[in-house]
Amino acid sequence: MAALAFTCALPVWAAPESYTVDPAHTAPSFEVSHGGGISIVRGLFRKTSGKVTLDRAAKTGSMEIMVDTASLVTSNERRDNLVREWFKVDRFPHMVYRSQNLKFSGDNLVGADGELTMLGVTKPVNLTITLFKCIMHPVNQRQLCGADGIAQIKRSEFGMSGMTTSAGDDVKILFQIEAYKD
Repeated sequence: MAALAFTCALPVWAAPESYTVDPAHTAPSFEVSHGGGISIVRGLFRKTSGKVTLDRAAKTGSMEIMVDTASLVTSNERRDNLVREWFKVDRFPHMVYRSQNLKFSGDNLVGADGELTMLGVTKPVNLTITLFKCIMHPVNQRQLCGADGIAQIKRSEFGMSGMTTSAGDDVKILFQIEAYKD
């Protein structure tokens, strides 16, 4: 009887769980210096999709996030059109981040080692996760996880070399993602 009570008290290790990105609450964005450093230009992408797999018991996971490059906005229509040309949205309608190596510290997701494919070029990009939380959504009663993260790239390494005197080469990528359990 004591053995049965002990086994019932052990934690239940869950299998990997799959999540689908909620595009209404996911907003990858970027910051880049403008005019040789006189200001910062900020922009975001309004269309994102993807999948995340988390195995919190094993402290592993993966993600694939697809961003529609034509959905870029910077609050300046002329600049939006120019940057869309830099992204060559007709030839490369998506940029994709893939990671098979999500990193945990205890129960918290803290990073992802992965690859970004942009303009047909794939390079290693590591994300630092600054916020991670899962809840039962109070309205629809579905499991929901959210995360914020940051990464740094050089746009020239992906072949985006236009107007480097006007827009800096160093780009900070920020993302806010929410995903529902499938």
